[in-house]
Amino acid sequence: MNGFKLDQAITNERTSSDKDWLNNLLQKEITIGNAFGNKKKEDFYAELAVLLKAGIQLKDAIALIQGNQKKEKQMMLFSEMGNALVAGQSFFEVLKNKPEFSEYEYYSIKIGEETGTLPRIVEELGKFYERKNEQRRSLMNALTYPIIILCTAILVVVFMLRMVVPMFEDIFKQNGVELPGITKMIISASNFIRDYGWLVLLCVALLIVLRKVFSKKEWFKTANDRFIQKIPYIGNFVTSVYLAQFTQAVALLTASKVPMLNSIQLVKKMIDYHPLNEALENIEKDVTAGKSLNASMAGNAIFDNKMISLVKVAEETNQTEYIFERLSQQYAIEVQQKSKLLSTLMEPVIIIVIGVFVGVILVSMYLPMFKLSSVVG
Repeated sequence: MNGFKLDQAITNERTSSDKDWLNNLLQKEITIGNAFGNKKKEDFYAELAVLLKAGIQLKDAIALIQGNQKKEKQMMLFSEMGNALVAGQSFFEVLKNKPEFSEYEYYSIKIGEETGTLPRIVEELGKFYERKNEQRRSLMNALTYPIIILCTAILVVVFMLRMVVPMFEDIFKQNGVELPGITKMIISASNFIRDYGWLVLLCVALLIVLRKVFSKKEWFKTANDRFIQKIPYIGNFVTSVYLAQFTQAVALLTASKVPMLNSIQLVKKMIDYHPLNEALENIEKDVTAGKSLNASMAGNAIFDNKMISLVKVAEETNQTEYIFERLSQQYAIEVQQKSKLLSTLMEPVIIIVIGVFVGVILVSMYLPMFKLSSVVG
């Protein structure tokens, strides 16, 4: 533990913890607009693993990867890394001085360099980011189509309230038809959109701006994660995504012979999901106090009985790496299944809800028409 100097690192991390949010499904950690985001990391580690296993020196491998880059920022990044290696720095030190890389990454690389297993560690890091990107794609695929349907349906309802309902309202006024309560309610909604629609749009834009402003605040991240966790089904789905990341990261670190307490501390640095981070903090305290890992996990609701039971087996048989790798695979499969089910469920639910709204609008407009036809008759 002293070798990693984690206590000081943890203190520094906590003082700067409000500097990251949308590093965040699945650090929610996919960084929008980052020149070296998770997809680039996946490609980088995969290519580097192939080159190192082929017997190419590290600095030459970095130079080859640099030659494959098309963007100037990425070329500069690899150029600086190559120059630092030539100057005598270790790969661990190079990554530590680059803000594009997390503590989790450069501590893993340090372990690989010290134990002579750098090619394997790099390969595992590539697999880690590959799986993380797959999980993010699963989440996006599950939500994209239903969200498109929802936005389209909302526009249809707004169009009916803003354009169709006023035409019926004029007819009813001209003929002096007595309106039922449901029709009055729909007309009131139409008038509200006509008079205050711009204010609603302004409020939505303001909420988006405020979310951007407060997204880096710890209290906002905590509240946002807790809100997501409480959403039916979606909360469980997002939690499964982060549990898959957690188990995969622990499997990688334990394979590198990192003590479990150190593994928990490192994983906590790269997963930006408050319910899991809170649980990991509790586990860290319990393990430090002498509790077993499975007993520490049992006191946190985010971990299910399956995981706790398998971790207990892992501790008793000294098969931590294998058990966590199996758990990671199981959660990855669970994420894929839940993403498909989420997409399957959301589409008909949205269609039914919007259909009810459209039906209510149509019925409320046609009820007075029956009275009008009787008057005319």
